[in-house]
Amino acid sequence: MSNYVLNFQKIEKGDLLLVGGKGLNLGELAQFDGIQVPEGFCVTTKAYKKVINQNTEIADLLDQLSTLMLEDRERITEISRKIRSVIENAKIPKEIVEEIVGCYTKLGEEEAYAVRSSATAEDLPNASFAGQQDTYLNIIGKEAILEHVRKCWASLFTDRAVTYRIQNGFDHRKVYLSVVIQRMVFPQASGILFTADPVTSNRKVVSIDASFGLGEALVSGIVTADNYKVRDGELLEKTISSKKTAIYALKNGGTEECELGYDRQNKQTLTDNQIISLERMAREIENYFGSPQDIEWCLADDIIYIVQSRPITTLFPLPEKNDGQLRVYLSAGHQQMMTEPIYPLGMSFFEFMNYEVITAGGRLFIDLTHDLASPIGRKISLKTMGKNDPLMYNALSNLLKRENLIKSLPKGKRMFTLGSEELSWSLPVHARGFTRRMTLRLSNSLLIKVRIR
Repeated sequence: MSNYVLNFQKIEKGDLLLVGGKGLNLGELAQFDGIQVPEGFCVTTKAYKKVINQNTEIADLLDQLSTLMLEDRERITEISRKIRSVIENAKIPKEIVEEIVGCYTKLGEEEAYAVRSSATAEDLPNASFAGQQDTYLNIIGKEAILEHVRKCWASLFTDRAVTYRIQNGFDHRKVYLSVVIQRMVFPQASGILFTADPVTSNRKVVSIDASFGLGEALVSGIVTADNYKVRDGELLEKTISSKKTAIYALKNGGTEECELGYDRQNKQTLTDNQIISLERMAREIENYFGSPQDIEWCLADDIIYIVQSRPITTLFPLPEKNDGQLRVYLSAGHQQMMTEPIYPLGMSFFEFMNYEVITAGGRLFIDLTHDLASPIGRKISLKTMGKNDPLMYNALSNLLKRENLIKSLPKGKRMFTLGSEELSWSLPVHARGFTRRMTLRLSNSLLIKVRIR
């Protein structure tokens, strides 16, 4: 075997460049005890490279594409269309066809399959290329499978995918495509969930969207899904939407949009028990991958299947020093009207002043947790914020109204204390009884003078 195909059970953590982000995550999930993943395999990037590299016309077109900028929209469209046409009509080498057909036959020639793109620059912790390449559902027959493998390869060069790579600085020649071929599940319901609420960014709340039939209706915006908010096995909120249509698979391949009967349009898609089970499963997946997840799921014959899991890339990062306890952090940058990320020199400056700060997302934060856990600390904190920033003061005042939250804060050494220490701070640096000037040299020419009182 030349590794032109890899069964899900054979995929290892280091196989990103072989099977792409989607394929890698599915391979790991398929080997996760207690998680149901439809059977399948990946046509690896080695197959894609072989088809691309043996075609001189594609090489010439890629050279032209690599010189284009975002404003060259017409040329992007023209060259991308030519590349897609060449790939869709390319002949797949015999050895690749044999491996694909071999795996396909083992899974069942009469079965229907989902054929899905999986790029090497997809579903990464720091980049989300989800939706840039194509997915095809309910594909039946050997020839149809091979045809849609080529279509997936070609979808690496849709206008939206090419533009996105240019915008994010990815080299077209260095992003490769694997194709996931997965046994089709015909669900009663399907949807997506986030292990951190996408509206509030609350990492403790799971948000579940659910609709009848295939998830394509939800993804394409044809239907407004039910939404459920869950925390630690408790249903916090349910929004039951009017679901007039659903997408279902056809017997001979393909899909169709169907109108739902009136009795189902306002029916809750999932039972409460199914919602709780889904939340529990999602937390297991999140713990396994070590970060909040965006998960695609479906329900068939009362079994929940996971068909994808990817990192959520839109959440503000947590501080590196995270002990798992509830914390309250004050943005030093906002307090100083410096809301943009701070350069390394700025970070070094605060370290030089021996001021204890926490960093996250290129910003500086002060840990107010222990101060707010103390009655005296709360008074001092409010007084300090009142002198420095009314917006911070208002935010802190509103937070202190949440008595149950404040009572749950861990106690420890406070930042603000009574005695000889200064109770108000600006910069923020505590220093009394003296004034000094510091001159910091930036690059070779820019001088910044900082006056500290």
